[in-house]
Amino acid sequence: MGFFNRTNPRRSRVRKEMANPFADLSRLANPDVIYSSAIWLLFVLLSVAVLGYDPKGQTAYGRFAAIVTVVVLIGLAAAFHISQYQKRLIKNRVRAIGLVVLLVSMLICAKASVLMTGQMFWATGTAVATALILTIAYNQRFAMAMSFVYCILAFFAVDRITDFNILLTMLAGALPYCFLLKEIRTRMRLLEVSLVAAITVFMMSTAMKYLSSSELPENLFTAAGPNAAVTLLVGVLIQGLLPVLEKVFRIATSMTLLDYSDANQPLLKRLAMEAPGTYSHSLLIGSIAEAAAEAIGRNGLLCRVGAYYQDIGKINKPGYFVENQLGSISWHKELSPAMSQLIIAGHIKDGMELAKEYGLPPVLRQFIETHHGTMLIEYFYNEAMKQHEQSDSSDSLVPSEGAFRYPGPKPRTKEAAIVMLADAVEGAARTLPEATPNKIEAVVHNMAMKRLQDGQFDECDLSLRELSLIEASMSKTLAAHHHGRIAYPTPPDMPPDLSQ
Repeated sequence: MGFFNRTNPRRSRVRKEMANPFADLSRLANPDVIYSSAIWLLFVLLSVAVLGYDPKGQTAYGRFAAIVTVVVLIGLAAAFHISQYQKRLIKNRVRAIGLVVLLVSMLICAKASVLMTGQMFWATGTAVATALILTIAYNQRFAMAMSFVYCILAFFAVDRITDFNILLTMLAGALPYCFLLKEIRTRMRLLEVSLVAAITVFMMSTAMKYLSSSELPENLFTAAGPNAAVTLLVGVLIQGLLPVLEKVFRIATSMTLLDYSDANQPLLKRLAMEAPGTYSHSLLIGSIAEAAAEAIGRNGLLCRVGAYYQDIGKINKPGYFVENQLGSISWHKELSPAMSQLIIAGHIKDGMELAKEYGLPPVLRQFIETHHGTMLIEYFYNEAMKQHEQSDSSDSLVPSEGAFRYPGPKPRTKEAAIVMLADAVEGAARTLPEATPNKIEAVVHNMAMKRLQDGQFDECDLSLRELSLIEASMSKTLAAHHHGRIAYPTPPDMPPDLSQ
């Protein structure tokens, strides 16, 4: 009857909220909501100050009220988009403030440069820079939405409300980056996208100029040239500032991830020399995780590089982990199960300390601390239970299951969950006496279900359909790795066992 008494945590939370008539009020009183509202209000006030600034000091009350209305409405649209598609900004106040600083500073640059020079191409440059930075720091969909927001605000900031040429030219420069710059794996990729954006800006500026004034072709090209040039120039400048942007936004582009996948990286070299079994294990997990991530449309490169570093904590005590034990004698035979558990679980803490010491990016550190989640270390827990049952003392305490669990946290991204499962299935597949495709598929499914039922995927929004696709991919990759081989024929002048 215990099975029927189990309650899903989500169902319990829903029932509690339904029973509480003030659930909506308590949700509004959430500190994250309060701080997010304050940051939004700061954005509105700063934007109104920039858009409403008049060097002559002759801003009319009616015009100022109209500016406030426009900024509030655009700000509300941005807030609704963030609440739906970028919820982490509500909890991550530092990134939210960073977004406000980026948008407002670009508005100031656009307004100041246009006021000082009278040239509209500076506004196009700021729109392109904003779209490029947002695409690198966040994702394409979010960058596209925020680029629309910025372009509209910049359109009002440069005070050319009747000239839609400026607005469409800014959008023509910003959108190619949002559409085409999914990842930066090579140094040429950013330049290629910048060239496409420059061509798009040139064509849009030329077309709009002709439609508005019907000028001669040579005048059209002269007017469109500066817009295209500044678009290309921004791409070149951002490429040089890419390491700075990664530090500021605490991200790692694909180009940086490729650098960290190099076997000559100091940490990977230490892992290969001091814990060769773990190093080989990590390489295989990387290939399994990368294929599984790509099967559900996630970042396969991030999974592969994260898998390389997940077990670096084993460098400190490599001999206590089975893949590094050259002989058949285990180092844990002389230790109590509780002490063995501390050593095994300790490689998480050791790995995080090494990651900080070697300056590993935060996006890779997540794999170190979450690749076991809060799973039970079953082998040593069972050993502790056996010792307790065999003990003659009635005063001995029953081993606590919580004391034999990894410290966590649970995976918070789908990539981290994939690496966790890949680590488990690769180790389990090694124990199979005969690794046939059917047996591998059963092992993968059992490992996935065990972690699902233990709640390890609760914080990463992994759907059952995605989990099924991940299982299929991992089963296929493992089956390919454990493929059968044809026995070599035995030479007539050698004993049979020497050829095995």
